[in-house]
Amino acid sequence: MAVKVLMTRKAPEKKNQELTNLLKELRGLVIHQPGYISGETFRRVDEPGEILVIATWQTVDDYMKWVFSKERAEIQDKIDDLTVSPTEYKVYRYDS
Repeated sequence: MAVKVLMTRKAPEKKNQELTNLLKELRGLVIHQPGYISGETFRRVDEPGEILVIATWQTVDDYMKWVFSKERAEIQDKIDDLTVSPTEYKVYRYDS
């Protein structure tokens, strides 16, 4: 059953371009991961430093394999250096 993963990141406005570049790098890698379906990136209108990424995966297991991959962790470490708080992750499953 497909799942949606919501990831919220907050960075100082002066770090927005660096964060955007790292998110593009992640996107370039994730599209090749088994189980990845799609992703969307949004910048909050009233908080320019806040970014929401919504990713769709075939299963939670597919997503978790990506979470624990070395390539994702290396980029996430760079993201963590830019953000003012840890990335917030929320995983939702479709409910009929």
